[in-house]
Amino acid sequence: MVTPGRLEDQLCFALYAASRSVTSAYRDGLASLGITYPQFVTLLVLWETDNISIKELGQRLQLDSGTLSPLLKRLETLGLLTRHRASDDERRVHIQLTPSGHALKIPALDVQKHVATTLGLTVEETSVLRSLAQRIAGGDDVTTPAKAQ
Repeated sequence: MVTPGRLEDQLCFALYAASRSVTSAYRDGLASLGITYPQFVTLLVLWETDNISIKELGQRLQLDSGTLSPLLKRLETLGLLTRHRASDDERRVHIQLTPSGHALKIPALDVQKHVATTLGLTVEETSVLRSLAQRIAGGDDVTTPAKAQ
């Protein structure tokens, strides 16, 4: 039974604490690669779609330009990406991985395997949790499971 007002019974706190736990599980492995969690998720998008516009990258990451710009600057300083203006429209800036940025993909994916082990979730539990989180976040490409009868 859920008791109104008890911290332990609040969905918001459970999601907050779970998010912190997952992010923390990534922290050590990513630190050994010299990147932070926000840098990692940025690289995930770039490994999927290299040479993407800053605008599209911000939309995918749900970050505004004030947050994204310093993040990209740091990744550029680390030699993992370059920024360049689109030849057909000087206002658009595109992001492209460097060879070093591409090379980081395999070790970073190994960090994901470590995180999965650390969290102790089965593949099925991870899939259900991700699907529910995407649904809560309003993800467009999420299939809504049938409602319980």
